[in-house]
Amino acid sequence: MSTITILSSLGTAFADRKEAGALLAHELEKYSKRRPVILGIPRGGLVIARKIGRALEGEMDLILAHKLGAPFNPELAVGAVVEGGKFFLDEEFLERFSRDHEYQKHIEEEKQAQLDLIKKRAKFYRNILPRIPLKDRIVIVTDDGAARGLTMKAALWAVSKERPNELICALPVAPQDTVEDLARYADEVICLRSPGEFYSIGQFYFSFDQITDPEVSDILKEEAARR
Repeated sequence: MSTITILSSLGTAFADRKEAGALLAHELEKYSKRRPVILGIPRGGLVIARKIGRALEGEMDLILAHKLGAPFNPELAVGAVVEGGKFFLDEEFLERFSRDHEYQKHIEEEKQAQLDLIKKRAKFYRNILPRIPLKDRIVIVTDDGAARGLTMKAALWAVSKERPNELICALPVAPQDTVEDLARYADEVICLRSPGEFYSIGQFYFSFDQITDPEVSDILKEEAARR
């Protein structure tokens, strides 16, 4: 049975991703010096992962996962694809639109577009930081937050197929129902904040600037040097 830890139901904002990462690292201290692999979902999740990796003396890597937007509402995530071509679709939307051919066509087009983007980014990222094998490792997957959690679900599902020894999902903020849903895909879920009113991840950060590709590149180069 998965373990769920929610530290607070308050919506107190973090100063920035670095602070969120430091607070998560504190809650993950039991994994310190056990050489965990910390996987960040680009782009914001890499800032969190770097902070955790340094604090736990672990190895940092990334996992490429992109959400799939709904027809006529690209901001609504109905699924996700991950590095390697694995595909995850929300069961509720799949059941509701399984007979809608236009919807299915949109999903296939969106899936291909996101796969093409992942392949392009993987080529760039992996030239800087080679991928770490995850079998028999303690793996912590993190991001700067989760709303419905589809991208995180896809990432956890993909990692689980590589048979890690333990799989932990660590998030600064997420709704409680999302945390409970993610527990189906991990051995442990740790979430610092799970407020009742949740509109967007950005509302829980005083500073929530877009992370640029040069910043991602710098993070990966730092990690490559550490290895």
